[in-house]
Amino acid sequence: MKMKKFLIIPFIVLLIFGIEAKTSPEEDLTDFRNHFKELFPNTPFSDFANGVYSIDKSSREQWESIEDFPPYEINIENGEELFNEPFKNGNKYASCFENGGIGIRQNYPYFDENKNKIITLELAINNCRKKNNEKPLNYYKGGDMADISAYMAYTSRGNIINIEIPNNMEALDAYEAGKRLYFTKKGQLNFSCADCHVWKSGTKLRADITSPGIGHPTHFPVYRSVAGRLVTLHERYAGCLNRIRAKPYKGQSAEYRNLEYFMTFMSNGLEINGPGSRK
Repeated sequence: MKMKKFLIIPFIVLLIFGIEAKTSPEEDLTDFRNHFKELFPNTPFSDFANGVYSIDKSSREQWESIEDFPPYEINIENGEELFNEPFKNGNKYASCFENGGIGIRQNYPYFDENKNKIITLELAINNCRKKNNEKPLNYYKGGDMADISAYMAYTSRGNIINIEIPNNMEALDAYEAGKRLYFTKKGQLNFSCADCHVWKSGTKLRADITSPGIGHPTHFPVYRSVAGRLVTLHERYAGCLNRIRAKPYKGQSAEYRNLEYFMTFMSNGLEINGPGSRK
């Protein structure tokens, strides 16, 4: 089975023998997609952008009723106001982004070959603020960062994710680091991202049905009912690590940025549909 190769060759061999036999990102993407096509044969590929609601009918019905009156509308409105509000020097966020920051969410994260690191949208937002002598925003706890990101995602709805991995060692290393973190067991409960979202995808863990690993980055930031506010992707990573009793990384750490790079590449071909709502 192809997904066995996806896990066993790069990870089990590495862990047991200390030898890393890498597959290419393109091979990984093919195996990842094929796994979910086999696991959920009745789910159209495009629908994986809807997370767990692409595979569970009753959950989808509840979600669609919520989306009739989205709880994040006020966040989009606030994000638009903040995005267009001038900095003290007169510049705006639009001055920092291609196409004035409109309709570009699908281009993030990307590998910056000048800085030799992954740039996420939220990191780019704070880089823009620093460039214009403004204090950076908090990456966690919703607030202005989540609202600006939500507005930028909203302007990008329907655009297709097509993340590229440059053919240089640093970019490939960042991709491999994200891939490794995705499959590495962590914490007191000894879970990995893949345990829930690849191998156990579609099954119930406690009261929740685990969503497919393909499509996760498409709808962030999301309004989480349990939190009563918008949550960024990296805050969600931290929440998952807390649940398995592992120590979270700092917001926009290299670990999280590399993980987002891997996960977004695995979602190539899907539409941006954020912000979204989740339990």
